[in-house]
Amino acid sequence: MIIYIDGDACPVTEEIVSMTKNKKLQVKLIKTYAHHSMQKLEDHVQEIYVDSEKEAVDYKIIALIKAGDLLITQDYGLASIALQKDCQVIHPRGFQYTQVNINRLLESRYQSAQIRKHGGRTKGPQPYTIEDRKQFKKIFAKILT
Repeated sequence: MIIYIDGDACPVTEEIVSMTKNKKLQVKLIKTYAHHSMQKLEDHVQEIYVDSEKEAVDYKIIALIKAGDLLITQDYGLASIALQKDCQVIHPRGFQYTQVNINRLLESRYQSAQIRKHGGRTKGPQPYTIEDRKQFKKIFAKILT
């Protein structure tokens, strides 16, 4: 299993790196050049940079990910494609995407886009909390065992 991180805005990258350090698991952090970092990462973590074009990170992840891999992303569309490739996918807020919940999530995203398209306003995501981080670490640890 290779762990892929949709890395431009992932709030749990440090936790993933830390929790996989002694597990002999490879972590691939995919992000755009706009988010380039000079920070030295652990040996088991590979940073892969792509152009800053829209969806470039998603396309790179789709090209690399294989059945049995794990993806961490907030992007419902990317999650749905990874599920079709028989990957496990978890959200940084600590829930696992499944064939059961992905259609509801995509429908919700679509409805919000339609409201905005017609001049309406929708609420953005709630602020990321300590509880979200705890929930992520719990589900990630469960998947790693």
